[in-house]
Amino acid sequence: MIDIGFIGLGTMGRPMAGHLQAAGHRLFLHDVAPVAPELISAGGVACKSAKQVAEEADAVIVMVPDTPHVEAVLFGKDGVASGISKGKIVVDMSSISPLATKEFAKKIEALGADYLDAPVSGGEVGAKAASLTIMVGGPERAFNTMKPVFDKMGKNVTRVGANGDGQTTKVANQIIVALTIEAVGEALLFASKAGADPALVRQALMGGFASSRILEVHGERMVKRNFDPGFRIELHQKDLNLALEGARSLGLSLPSTAVAQQLFSACTAHGGKAWDHSAMVRALELMAGHEIGAA
Repeated sequence: MIDIGFIGLGTMGRPMAGHLQAAGHRLFLHDVAPVAPELISAGGVACKSAKQVAEEADAVIVMVPDTPHVEAVLFGKDGVASGISKGKIVVDMSSISPLATKEFAKKIEALGADYLDAPVSGGEVGAKAASLTIMVGGPERAFNTMKPVFDKMGKNVTRVGANGDGQTTKVANQIIVALTIEAVGEALLFASKAGADPALVRQALMGGFASSRILEVHGERMVKRNFDPGFRIELHQKDLNLALEGARSLGLSLPSTAVAQQLFSACTAHGGKAWDHSAMVRALELMAGHEIGAA
């Protein structure tokens, strides 16, 4: 069983690392904050740097917020690149720029290691339940080595192509999620303003063609006014920025994605950058002068 390095042990990384540890992998751990005591008490080894993680582990998983953080972990002072060696694997499970990912992969491969981009969908709930969707880009040989590891963290693991394709798939995922949150928010807001019970409307819609995971989970959040984050608005804004920047470079127009981003920006302007992304509905409510569920 391969030894795993895990860098980035926050909301997502901590439970993901825990599943690998429970499955019997020896873990070498590093984070900007002190490593979670439960991971250490279960046998994890705290490392002083990303370089040390790369020196000790057979494969290094990175799970940090954004493109600059990944770049710093990989190529900054005492980064992964300074400790990696031939035959090892670097796996970035963050959600970052597909274009930057391709460049990072080239640099790691020049050192004799393989690189996989393997962003995830499912949020904190999926990380804790080991039910994440994992979208992987990179060489097939490295994917085959890491597939049993991915299976311990997720239930839907797919190699979608070459380096960068995993991140491209994640951006596409985030477009669909944002636009579906907007659709659910508009529908429930319409129903509530018209005098119907939004909870019962949601229940009825769950049995029809409009049913979706977002109507199920985030529709309930909207009705119950529970916007404590599973996935923060500021992180979804980052992902939609990647979509809009990529569209601009490809000569594409993504008008609905741009609208969703503006609704997130309205939430942020009202102090909501750390709200759950289902709270996009609050921007719609502000424009309507009506809150879902209000009499």
